Amino acid sequence: MTAAAAATRPESTEFAPFYAGYVAAVPEGDILATLRRSGDEWQTVLATLTEERAGYRYAEGKWSIRQMVGHLSDAERIFTYRALRIARGDQSPLASFDEDAYADAAGSDRRTLSALAAELRVVRESTIALYTSLPNDAWTRTGTASGKTVSVRALAYITAGHAMHHLRILRERYLGI
Repeated sequence: MTAAAAATRPESTEFAPFYAGYVAAVPEGDILATLRRSGDEWQTVLATLTEERAGYRYAEGKWSIRQMVGHLSDAERIFTYRALRIARGDQSPLASFDEDAYADAAGSDRRTLSALAAELRVVRESTIALYTSLPNDAWTRTGTASGKTVSVRALAYITAGHAMHHLRILRERYLGI
């Protein structure tokens, strides 16, 4: 059995209720294939946007498209770091993060969309490489992140669902499609 085959949909006890929508949004099937498709879909959409459009915010106080892409890279790195630590049997509690503080500190609006898209692509490739490398028994290991129990496989689903959530928002609220 491959590691991908071991990554069946997590039980609701493997993640905080906050993440239920992300996990539910992920279609049935191979989570690694879903991560690949999602990464490709993001790259396709981002390639259609101009630098001018990348500064767009659909409402006051909302992130620009550049900030959203920067947030995706940051969040994916954090989710994957958690998965690595837990997969390796580390039981140290893992801290939460303030996504708005990270977005403010990242400086994404001073970067080009093409640079942010390239970074997101590399982050996703790294995520897939980690999950591909995991032994079967690592997928069901659990640890604590943000004060809640989470499994490695739940983190894979959260990562995919989080990206899908933001792609839906990008399409609906930023691009009107």
